[in-house]
Amino acid sequence: MPASRHARALTTSRTQSSRPLNPGRLLAILTLLLPLACAAGLATGAVGLGLGDVLAAIVGQSEGRTATIVMDIRLPRVLLAAIMGANLAICGAAMQGLFRNPLADPSLIGVTAGASLGAAIAIVAGATQLQGIGVLSVVSVGAFTGGVLAVLFVYRLATTDNGTSVATMLLAGIAITALAGACSSLLEFFADNTLLRRISLWKLGGLDGAGGAELWLGFGVTAVLCAAIPRYAKALNALLLGESEARHLGIDVARTKLALVLLVAIGVGTSVALVGTIAFVGLVVPHIVRLIIGPAHQGLLPCSAMAGALLLVVADAVSRTALAPTEIPVGIVTAILGVPFFISLLRQRHHYGMQP
Repeated sequence: MPASRHARALTTSRTQSSRPLNPGRLLAILTLLLPLACAAGLATGAVGLGLGDVLAAIVGQSEGRTATIVMDIRLPRVLLAAIMGANLAICGAAMQGLFRNPLADPSLIGVTAGASLGAAIAIVAGATQLQGIGVLSVVSVGAFTGGVLAVLFVYRLATTDNGTSVATMLLAGIAITALAGACSSLLEFFADNTLLRRISLWKLGGLDGAGGAELWLGFGVTAVLCAAIPRYAKALNALLLGESEARHLGIDVARTKLALVLLVAIGVGTSVALVGTIAFVGLVVPHIVRLIIGPAHQGLLPCSAMAGALLLVVADAVSRTALAPTEIPVGIVTAILGVPFFISLLRQRHHYGMQP
């Protein structure tokens, strides 16, 4: 009997522990944590600063080196980290809903590989000798163009008279990703050491080039994503039941697919153009949020955006302080920080019998 009661108590405890958290509560927690993370990011680095010094610099009561460090160096990159983290995470949540796969991410449709190839072509072609277009360098323009073209090609391959097949889109994305990766490797093979290093650093991602123009462009694109993608939350919820069921519920499935694919292409293409390739955020953040609050996209999309912003701000702070004054590429840090936590969540889900 005692063993039986213990088993029932353990079962009850596991059921309660796996109960989803209210999305509004999680969003409030993340909203409180993000400014704290930004403040910590402004205070930490090769030159440590107190929070009082940071606040004085922000309100204009500090001059000299401290003001330069905070306002000209750290503040732009912290803000860009938050913006791009939200960008990648909400795009990842949209792709996971569209593919009905919690382990999907934006790279599945070829946007990341296409953008990397576009950047590599621009670098090898000598883009450092050319003037940028608007606020973007030629390399950034090449990355954005490559990402968007890759997605459009994948979408075209997956579209027939009978509609757009998600399975075909996935397979086409894998093929285009492999092709773009092979072309990038070929360019790296023929590049000299200087160009090879530039390509490698671009692929690892970095926030060191943050400036006012990049901030405004990134903010504008991310604001559009955060306003437009949640409009398809009900459609994504319906797609979880299957495309036929979604059509019976009145969802225009073809329009939803096209809109989400284009939005993700623009969002991730802009991210790669501004900060290079930062993997993992679009894959793991939405999955972790889904484990916490459940699969309903009305809460999943905004919470993922906020959690992505928080993760990338923390990762940027770690990249600048772990081996200071040497800076670790932020893409490496996101994987080091997130993969162990992600694995622990998967093990916990398996232990408690939770389903994806």
